[in-house]
Amino acid sequence: MSTVQGHCDPAFSAVRDVFEQNFADGLELGAAVSVYAGDRKVVDLWGGVADRRSGREWLADTPCFGFSCTKAVTATAALLLAERGAFEVDGPVTAWWPEYGAEGKDGTTAAHLLSHQAGLPAFARPVPAQDAADAPARAAELAAQAPEWTPGEAHGYHALTFGWLAGEIVRRHAGRTVGAFVREEFAKGLDLWVGAPDDVIDRAAKLSAGRRVPSGGADSPKAVPDDNVLERLAGAYVDRDSPFNRSINNPHPGKGGYNNPVVLRAGWPAAGMLATAASFGAFYRDLVAGRILRPDTLRGAIEPRVAGPDRTMLVDSSFGLGYMRPSTTFFTPPAGRGTAFGHTGAGGSIGLGDTEAGVALAYLPNMMGDQLSGDLRAYRLTEAVYASLG
Repeated sequence: MSTVQGHCDPAFSAVRDVFEQNFADGLELGAAVSVYAGDRKVVDLWGGVADRRSGREWLADTPCFGFSCTKAVTATAALLLAERGAFEVDGPVTAWWPEYGAEGKDGTTAAHLLSHQAGLPAFARPVPAQDAADAPARAAELAAQAPEWTPGEAHGYHALTFGWLAGEIVRRHAGRTVGAFVREEFAKGLDLWVGAPDDVIDRAAKLSAGRRVPSGGADSPKAVPDDNVLERLAGAYVDRDSPFNRSINNPHPGKGGYNNPVVLRAGWPAAGMLATAASFGAFYRDLVAGRILRPDTLRGAIEPRVAGPDRTMLVDSSFGLGYMRPSTTFFTPPAGRGTAFGHTGAGGSIGLGDTEAGVALAYLPNMMGDQLSGDLRAYRLTEAVYASLG
């Protein structure tokens, strides 16, 4: 009997086939995928085990950690404030955060913060997990820090620092944490939290190490990095001095990794979201439909601000204002390469929207792949979605 439960419109049966095959091939422990075509929820599937140790079943309301998928949610909060006139996206950060001008950063704009051009991909000192919960202190630390390149002259993935930079936009202009702003402004009624209460943490899926998830090979899509790229990433991951390692491992989540309740309660604004796939998909549904940001705001936000060699990840990347665009780090089928936007997360998770296709996708697994962002599980699901659209 299939481990997969839920609903799938017959027109999107290819998505169910791929999802079931991932389990059959041993590529999943537990996972959920949700797809909206316009306002119709055409796919809402889940299956497997939420907790490997206890054998707890994955249920319809099981939330899962989304890693860097969080960045799109945080960016949306900042962009909503810009839309309301709270700050100028291309204006200087020092207009509303005077201290940020230290160490030659006075030319930094909010757009630089949102598009990974700030030159602060990592903290200069080790930051314990418990200290990372203090968002104002972490923002102040980054404001005092010297950039690793002149802001605006290059881009490099700010894996964790993005959250305290973009999050400071929200905190200073809304007087609330990113998590509180998101819940109150556009996640009411959704099972989506950036900083979750204990009852949500208790029923959340537990992340688990898994076997290597394939992401290369002769029959792989051209969007997927080749083995040489993966070898460079693997080398950078173990090199403690590499920008890649420093960016993704500081702050370190501590005991239990990203299952650590300290991290889940804190809601790091770059990697702190717990959500069900159905609710995370609904976030993208509403974004695509113009119910969160005005269509013109979203169009401007997904316009690529940077594209090409990434100083942190060592591969090509492309970003608008907080949203990834199709590139090596955001694998997208040909049908979506000109129009898709969203964000991937470590271990294979993805959130994706496409305003032209009118589609939204969310996929959250708890068995980790070994790539920073995006593996073939998510790619094949995305490919099936676009194929189902005809």
